Amino acid sequence: MSVKVVGVRFKTAGKVYYFDPDGIELKQGDHVVVETTRGVEYGEVVVAPKEVPDEEVVAPLKQVLRKATAEDDQQVQANREKEKKAFHIAVEKIVAHELPMKLISVEQTFDGNKIIFYFTAEGRIDFRELVKDLAAVFRTRIELRQIGVRDEAKMVGGLGCCGRELCCASWLADFAPVSIRMAKEQNLSLNPTKISGICGRLMCCLKYENDVYEEAKAGYPEIGTLVMSPDGEGKIVTINIFRKTVSIELHESKAIREYPLNELKIKQGRGECNCGCPARQD
Repeated sequence: MSVKVVGVRFKTAGKVYYFDPDGIELKQGDHVVVETTRGVEYGEVVVAPKEVPDEEVVAPLKQVLRKATAEDDQQVQANREKEKKAFHIAVEKIVAHELPMKLISVEQTFDGNKIIFYFTAEGRIDFRELVKDLAAVFRTRIELRQIGVRDEAKMVGGLGCCGRELCCASWLADFAPVSIRMAKEQNLSLNPTKISGICGRLMCCLKYENDVYEEAKAGYPEIGTLVMSPDGEGKIVTINIFRKTVSIELHESKAIREYPLNELKIKQGRGECNCGCPARQD
């Protein structure tokens, strides 16, 4: 079974959500007003209407209420102006309450029923009095939401060390898990300043090519494997998938030399060799 859906995004580089087009003719790039779990929202069609399997849809499937009108577009612009004013007012209130928090962004729902304040802080913050003050000023529902440093970078944006706009702020919808092992697999410097993004966490781009490195290394012996080289016995210390070579630390001279893989003969597998290095045991 399949169902007809349209993909809508509410923020740049935000997640894509499926909605029922309800017979409305839509195309990619159109703006629409839809019903969501947090109220009526304004978004952009990024996936034109199409049929998808039932299992890809999260029930219940909300409907597209209408294609956005000129009045809807004006409402969005008015909301953006209100968000700027709300940001400055909230900063003043935070200072007045002497709260150890940093305001990052303000978002007002399309229908104006709620204003969400995103902030970062080192620990938990008691902001009950702040919420009361903000509610008294704006006379609507107030939500304060604490976010992490990666979400902060996504909202604020900026340029990465590559010179391009941050992936998370321009197109990356979800944060994938990134580990230091990925940097090791790619033979990158483990200097934190070189492999960390402006958020202070490991760069998301470490994930992009990791599968290729893992696939390429699958045909090589593991680091520490004992081998016989043209210059004697040694152990593998590094692998270069681009040159299709491995570097060997020779036992006798302790010199490190590079050889094509086909010039080496594996002596034994992973275990303990006579020099104490880990190696595979056949």
